[in-house]
Amino acid sequence: MNKSKLPYIEGWLSIAANTLLFSLKYWAGIVSGSIAIIADAWHTLSDSISSVFVLIGAKVSEKPPDERHPFGHGRAELITAIIIGMFLAFIAYEFTRESIQRLSSREQGHFGAIAVIVTIVSIVIKEALSQFAFWTYRQTGSKSLRADAWHHRTDALSSVIILAGILVGRYFWWIDGLLGILVALMIFYSAFDIVRDAVDPLLGKKPDQKIIDEITPLCNEICEQQIQAHHFHIHEYGDHSELTFHIVFPEHCTLKVAHFFTNKIVEELRRRYNIEATIHMEPVGEEKEFYPERQETV
Repeated sequence: MNKSKLPYIEGWLSIAANTLLFSLKYWAGIVSGSIAIIADAWHTLSDSISSVFVLIGAKVSEKPPDERHPFGHGRAELITAIIIGMFLAFIAYEFTRESIQRLSSREQGHFGAIAVIVTIVSIVIKEALSQFAFWTYRQTGSKSLRADAWHHRTDALSSVIILAGILVGRYFWWIDGLLGILVALMIFYSAFDIVRDAVDPLLGKKPDQKIIDEITPLCNEICEQQIQAHHFHIHEYGDHSELTFHIVFPEHCTLKVAHFFTNKIVEELRRRYNIEATIHMEPVGEEKEFYPERQETV
């Protein structure tokens, strides 16, 4: 299967399943008078909206580089993930406020068989959607797919909490309002995690030490000698990464030979890691060894 099609499959499947679940949950929440189930219903509908953003992000990120965006449009998926996270945070705030009002007025939900059945169905479907979204994320590396997977997972977990509350709800009048707050807190946490994971690459972060540990011996192998690779910087663009670093070549190495080896390193990094590398070549020793006239006068 073409990996580029996976975000679209996950997105449309999510939209269809979540729209159906929203209708069932909202109906069950109205029948039972439960703020927790109604909150869970809107959480489910927000999954459909986030899946729309996934589809938009996938479409935009496929656009090739152009004059205004020479590194492509891969970061559109990071922006999509941030939008999903902010949307989740807004939903969490609204249901926290409504749940507190429910507790203040001592309103109680009236759970029945319908609420139990709908909640169990929701748990099964949402966890299945989460597993599929995580699988597509592992296949494509898409940040927005990971965000969507966590969105499904938190919805499944919130339904588990609500199911537990339904079973004991008849004994405690405050259980529905409390469950609403717990669901909202879970949504807040997933929103924070999603936004943090997307913001880091946008701000720029240190390269993974594992990659650095693999690149250094790779350079030595290609150059057939011990060289010093250092000063690593990486910039992620969704579908690929741009890496810059320095290599210190022996003083007997000519510019032509150094350029030959750096080209081979660039090609190997592109083949192995889908990384576009820019390498700065350095000679052994200080600059004053080659340009004595530049030596500072003390």
